[in-house]
Amino acid sequence: MLGTLSVLGAAALWGTTGTAATFAPEVGPLAMGAAALGIGGLLQALIALPALYRARAALRANIGTIITGAIGVFIYPLAFYSSMHLAGVAIGTVVSLGSAPIASGLLERIIEKQKLSRWWMLAATLGITGSTLLCLAKMHNAPSETWPTIFGIGLGLIAGFTYALYSFSAHNLIGRTDRGTIGRAAGMGAIFGLGGLALMPVLLATGAPLLTNSRTLTVGVYMALVPMFIGYLLFGYGLTRVTASAATTLTLAEPAIAAILAVLIVGERLAPIGWIGMVAIGTALLVLSLGPATRRPTRRDKK
Repeated sequence: MLGTLSVLGAAALWGTTGTAATFAPEVGPLAMGAAALGIGGLLQALIALPALYRARAALRANIGTIITGAIGVFIYPLAFYSSMHLAGVAIGTVVSLGSAPIASGLLERIIEKQKLSRWWMLAATLGITGSTLLCLAKMHNAPSETWPTIFGIGLGLIAGFTYALYSFSAHNLIGRTDRGTIGRAAGMGAIFGLGGLALMPVLLATGAPLLTNSRTLTVGVYMALVPMFIGYLLFGYGLTRVTASAATTLTLAEPAIAAILAVLIVGERLAPIGWIGMVAIGTALLVLSLGPATRRPTRRDKK
């Protein structure tokens, strides 16, 4: 239960990022993404320095997993914020997070040979259906933005895959015993620290608008400290208690929160079909809470 609540808390914080970004329109999506997860990732590594030192041998033995996760951390915010910039807060968020459970489940199925449960299948189907309905609602309200929306959807799918990639890597890294145990702080600190470091050149090249005035700077600081730093602390704790596929499915709460904020604060319009999508996403969360995302292989599976 604590793991589930931690992931949901992280999703709630992440759901504010798109709306917060609209308060700094002069800051481009690459700069916003690099500032948010780049600085947030380096902060993760900073507070984890003692744990990183203690687990240094085990981390070296699993460097491939760390690099894979860091690649996901590097690509995800650039694709995610660009998706929201092109397609809008609601649609960019729902596509990015709505596609992540499928990608995560496929990673577990292909790499770990896990058998996905019917509960996960139903939850993922409901979540994806809800996300699709939200997308259709946006395209119905603004048909002239069809092509930007399509490009935004494509970037959202990339964001969803890379989000699943670093979640899967972090989940697999935590608890590894190759040359020692890797704790939550060390695992998250290594992946997010390396990914954050890779984002620094992007921030240096595009981040000047963040320093334009106190408002843009405040938005940048909020993004780095609250949704990214605190949010990923909660997410990392959750990954120690739930599987990566369950975690990514639970974070379907984020697009629902983002869509509500986009309507109430940003002023984006949501057609009735979009609200049906919101109900589908909420139902997906309820379904997931009733059963595990994966099931133990049976004798028939092993044949």
